[in-house]
Amino acid sequence: MKFIISPAKSLDFETALPTTQYSEPVFLDQSKTINTTLAKKKPSDLGALMHISDKLSQLNWQRNQDFSLPFTPANARPAIYTFSGDVYQGIDVFSMNQKEVNALQNQLHILSGLYGILKPLDLIQAYRLEMGTSLAIGTHNSLYGFWKNTLTAHLNEQMEASEILVNLASNEYFSALNSKELNMQVMSPVFKDWKNDKLKIISFYAKKARGLMVRYAIQNNIQDLEGILGFNLEGYAYSPDETKDPMTPVFVR
Repeated sequence: MKFIISPAKSLDFETALPTTQYSEPVFLDQSKTINTTLAKKKPSDLGALMHISDKLSQLNWQRNQDFSLPFTPANARPAIYTFSGDVYQGIDVFSMNQKEVNALQNQLHILSGLYGILKPLDLIQAYRLEMGTSLAIGTHNSLYGFWKNTLTAHLNEQMEASEILVNLASNEYFSALNSKELNMQVMSPVFKDWKNDKLKIISFYAKKARGLMVRYAIQNNIQDLEGILGFNLEGYAYSPDETKDPMTPVFVR
């Protein structure tokens, strides 16, 4: 069983690392190609492209100029300790022991507009590039076109047909894969909360729940669908009544 999640816009390059372990992204050549295109754009171009403020445009222009290979611990940082959004707060990797981090490295994949797909300990440099950004790369009109065949083939190579891929990524990022060409079963959990007497997907809570599910699976060595249905962190529980498709289980609280 393996898991995929989205990256985060918020990055942490300050907190001390609890490990010296790291690995390198498998698609750095492609990342360099994308950055070459990004680095040619002025701050104002980035602002229009990404719909961000002048301050963020200037910050990310500088990041694009600073992109430099090879990646080393001196100029880059492991992804799982760098992304710090809601999903990553749910995972809470800083509180995991070495055995659990090793399991994360083997079972978790992070989709990325710039890096394609990352293992948790893969080094990354600071960037901002959402998968849905309308950026033409070479003959491809979008990042989806640039990455789709490559990432789908990579996952098929990395996983056995008998394995299950637990999709905890957003629709924006999961769309970077050709789901019809994936060789394995894909489970896509849904997380809902009661609000105003109705069950709703509340973005903040759903994102954190995705990370919590990764944490639960790693810490409990979950390897099958039944184990996933036992997810119960922070008040969530599997709801057979709300679940219409067994591969899209609904968890409520």
